[in-house]
Amino acid sequence: MIVRNTTKGTELGDNVSLAGTGKTRNKGLLGRDGLDAGEGLWIRPCEAIHMFFMRFAIDAVFIDKKKRVTKIAANLKPWRLSASLRAHSVVELPAGTAQRTNTERGDQLEIVEA
Repeated sequence: MIVRNTTKGTELGDNVSLAGTGKTRNKGLLGRDGLDAGEGLWIRPCEAIHMFFMRFAIDAVFIDKKKRVTKIAANLKPWRLSASLRAHSVVELPAGTAQRTNTERGDQLEIVEA
């Protein structure tokens, strides 16, 4: 999938996978050594994540049902937690993606099939 910030006219990722089942949501990015530029994981539904046993930092972009950004946990390191009770899902991206794309709370995202 492709994730775009329509508010800023930027692209957050062009190779984003969906974790939409219990099994894929629970596994998330565990077991991976990193994310390449453009890669990511959209976990739906999800309002909280943990970084236990992760090997690398990520940017976690929490979004509501309308895909509006409710929170950004930038450079979230292993062994940390993050949540947004207003979120419906989260897009996990390489660390630095939110800053590079100037993505902020309140921005509108668009997620489409690649």
